Amino acid sequence: MKVLVTGGGGFLGRRIVELLRERGDEVVSVARGDYPALRELGAATVRGDLGVPEDARRAVEGVDAIIHTAAAVGMWGSYAYFKRGNVLATQHLLDAAEAEGVTRLVFTSSPSVTFQSGDVENGKQDLPYPAEHLAYYPETKAEAERRVLAAHDPDGLRTTSLRPHLIWGPRDPHLLPRLVERARKGKLKIVGSGTNRVDMTYIDNAAIAHLQALDALDREGGGPGGKAYFV
Repeated sequence: MKVLVTGGGGFLGRRIVELLRERGDEVVSVARGDYPALRELGAATVRGDLGVPEDARRAVEGVDAIIHTAAAVGMWGSYAYFKRGNVLATQHLLDAAEAEGVTRLVFTSSPSVTFQSGDVENGKQDLPYPAEHLAYYPETKAEAERRVLAAHDPDGLRTTSLRPHLIWGPRDPHLLPRLVERARKGKLKIVGSGTNRVDMTYIDNAAIAHLQALDALDREGGGPGGKAYFV
């Protein structure tokens, strides 16, 4: 199977590429930057911007399936920045996938797409989207997820969405290094009572979930097609 991994040079994307290559899949990664480490893994790399329809079509050409991890992330930035990186890039991929006859697409979403305010304990997969999001990132990720799930076609492009939370593990470039740095400087703040639980996702669990979802979409009836799942 030939799989396109968007954002293959990122924390999650690279681990997904590694696992796909370990099991013998052919892998193509698309990103705006150059990642020689991916080529060392045996993956083909395409330089491109998914915000450009032609680049998305070029990346998708000839692949059987897509794992879409690339995104515009963060709490700060303009709405236009997040819309282009999340909504438009995802729509361009969906359009290209349908045009090229791709049969499966797994979208990396976030639990923040359902967050309203306050604690969520034992939240189910059917938590609704809020009427209004608190930032552009979850707002645009929610819109992208809606489009991915609406595009699900049991007889054509089968789609599903995964929502891992606070991914950590080897090569973590963001979460734990920042926590450790703040703690060493005495600037680590406790949010809430200090006893509230925060679920996190280990990098291998997040990556394996994407491969399992990809394989499940190939089952008769579409498996998890058209649905979103917390990880």
